[in-house]
Amino acid sequence: MFHLLWLVPTIPFAGAALLMIFGPRMAHRTAAFMGCCSIGISAVISMLIAWQFLHQPPAGGGYTQHLWTWMSVANFHLGISFYLDALSLIFMLVVTFVSFFIHVYSSEYMRGDEGFSRFFAYMNLFVASMIVLVLGSNLLLLYLGWEGVGACSYLLIGFWYTDPKNGLAAQKAFITTRVGDTAMAVGLYLLFQQLGTLNIQSLMQAAQHQWPQGSIYATAAGLLLLGGACGKSAQLPLQTWLPDAMAGPTPTSALIHAATMVTAGVYLIARTHVLFALSPTAQLAVAVVGAATLIAAGFAALVQDDIKRILAYSTVSQIGYMFLGLGVGAWTAAIFHFMTHAFFKALLFLASGMVITSMHHEQNIFKMGGLRKELPLAYWAFVIGGCSLAGLPLVTAGFYSKGLILWGALSSPVGSATLWFFGVIGVLMTSLYTFRLIFITFHGPCHHKPSQKTGWLMGVPVIVLMTLSVVGGFVELPSYLGNHPWFTNFLQSALPATAEGHAALSELGAEGIVVLAFFLGLGAAWFFFLQRRELSESMAESGLGRALHRWWYTDWGMDWLYDRLFVRPVGWFSRANKKDAVDLIYTGTAAVTRSGWSSLRLTETGRVRWYATALVVGTVIFVLIVALL
Repeated sequence: MFHLLWLVPTIPFAGAALLMIFGPRMAHRTAAFMGCCSIGISAVISMLIAWQFLHQPPAGGGYTQHLWTWMSVANFHLGISFYLDALSLIFMLVVTFVSFFIHVYSSEYMRGDEGFSRFFAYMNLFVASMIVLVLGSNLLLLYLGWEGVGACSYLLIGFWYTDPKNGLAAQKAFITTRVGDTAMAVGLYLLFQQLGTLNIQSLMQAAQHQWPQGSIYATAAGLLLLGGACGKSAQLPLQTWLPDAMAGPTPTSALIHAATMVTAGVYLIARTHVLFALSPTAQLAVAVVGAATLIAAGFAALVQDDIKRILAYSTVSQIGYMFLGLGVGAWTAAIFHFMTHAFFKALLFLASGMVITSMHHEQNIFKMGGLRKELPLAYWAFVIGGCSLAGLPLVTAGFYSKGLILWGALSSPVGSATLWFFGVIGVLMTSLYTFRLIFITFHGPCHHKPSQKTGWLMGVPVIVLMTLSVVGGFVELPSYLGNHPWFTNFLQSALPATAEGHAALSELGAEGIVVLAFFLGLGAAWFFFLQRRELSESMAESGLGRALHRWWYTDWGMDWLYDRLFVRPVGWFSRANKKDAVDLIYTGTAAVTRSGWSSLRLTETGRVRWYATALVVGTVIFVLIVALL
């Protein structure tokens, strides 16, 4: 089955092309069928490849499929080729499988929209670009997929482009991620200039042999790649675009957060883990960025009133956990959390879409309330997805994956009690804002009755993801429950195991503190947002409470800061420099052309006598010139 690998990205690309060309003339049902089938076939092929990978692993742990030569200049040869190992297989399966259910959901959610076929074309292209990113055998092909998902995010965030706010949100996402992409491009140039190749496997081997531990080149390359990862994965200080990206349709949000785009940075760091292992500075930077981001995003999520923005900040926070795991060398734990996060975050966004459509596209949670009985499927989807997000002990997938990251942060030789403490505070904050969302939206008085019920095309994907949000964590139970680490063993050929160091607490004791943090957050949410909501409102109206609320609501003032540091100075410089020397060349040429036109226009009077006189005078002058010469 390995020889079918090229079909996994090709079929979605073909689906996108057909929908772009013929979609406007297709019936909506046909366009939806084509869009869903293209992803569904890729998912089936991915599962067949995974079956063979499990039963007949490729020699050396990886399989390379070379399709054709892309570039060949002097000694530089680059091909369109895909590399499959345990890491890329996990990503490929999650991307295709979760994306398929999001597409099925979209066929009902987007019904009746004028851009129906265009939406599925963009979604197919989005998935195809992400698959190219995770399967690319060289960094330039990976970068092609990297830019592909960036372009598709722009198209989908600004999908309803008639509203200027959506266009501005798309521009913000595109420009902000370009900052990180620039750093990544410089990093790729540095790697090629120093190691002479962009083939990922050859590059990692060359780095191990040529660069010593703590090499300045490894540090520079690692930090530059981290910059690219921060842009795509919305980590500090480039996280500001993701909450505004909620301007796109809800299925787009689910796809961006669960299966594509924001997980690209996690994949990049995991794929180039050798560079970070060679540079303790760069690896520590990854952990610090992750820990700081998960805390900052947690506080921001706590004060939002838009249901999708709360989920957006939770994504920023959960990606922070993945960065924390990568930064402390808990590589497989980070990838495990990527997988479980894809399940419960897709579930939460699709469930929020159910609520939004039923509430006349209202997204303010304070205008909802009492929907528990009106929308039972959405309610239980939020309960299960929210419990997995917050980490309900022993039951949900998020508990096991997040627990592994926190244990790695505490016990790894490159971890620390400080990083672990930030992770535990993040658990408390996650539990608090998640159950705040659930209690305000689904409990208490009902402010508006939902207008419609959702159909089975939206219901079935939600039910499947609810199941995965529970059972998805059972593939890697902690050691104190006596389970064999199947997921870690599976990834061993692609990623190193987490190094065990001395920890002040046992794994069971550390998990106990995490469980306590979960229930503290749940109890606080129950008290302040269900039993005594007026108390939380009065706290928010106090002087300090109002200031903190405003600060956190505006993402710690990051947009305000960027506006004054970058946007306004650049705008002022552009206005001041609009008549520079280069512009004078073009404006001067235009001025000469305009003056010539004005002079010639005077000759067009419409009077025949003047035309005849001019003709006679011109003839006499011409004859005189000829005679004199």
